[in-house]
Amino acid sequence: QVQLVEYGGGLAQTGGSLRLSCAMSDRTFTDYSPGWFRQAPGKERRFVATFSGSGHRVYYSDSVKGRFTLSRDIIKKTVYLQMDNLTPEDTAVYYCAARAARGPGGRYFSPNEYDSWGQGLQVTVSS
Repeated sequence: QVQLVEYGGGLAQTGGSLRLSCAMSDRTFTDYSPGWFRQAPGKERRFVATFSGSGHRVYYSDSVKGRFTLSRDIIKKTVYLQMDNLTPEDTAVYYCAARAARGPGGRYFSPNEYDSWGQGLQVTVSS
């Protein structure tokens, strides 16, 4: 496990942008691969984006592909989720998460694969 601290949530209008950040403590991207999930009101927690274990590939959910961009700063041990062209459907609590980088390949999309979680950030998009 690794401690994760999120910051950057807030309000945006449709078509606007927000940037979420998630800082890791103690561990590095060699040990843990970061990702993002979100949970809308009355819905289950769903996958948003993540790096592969190697960090060489990025995976996005179909609902955010082309609008959200995942990046990381290795020195700062921080992962970022740049969210552009926001819509009200993006309204949710966003959770940073991390899993063992050496885990099985292709198992990135279920929250059960992640053993570390941030505190959650509210993102609200108005029409």
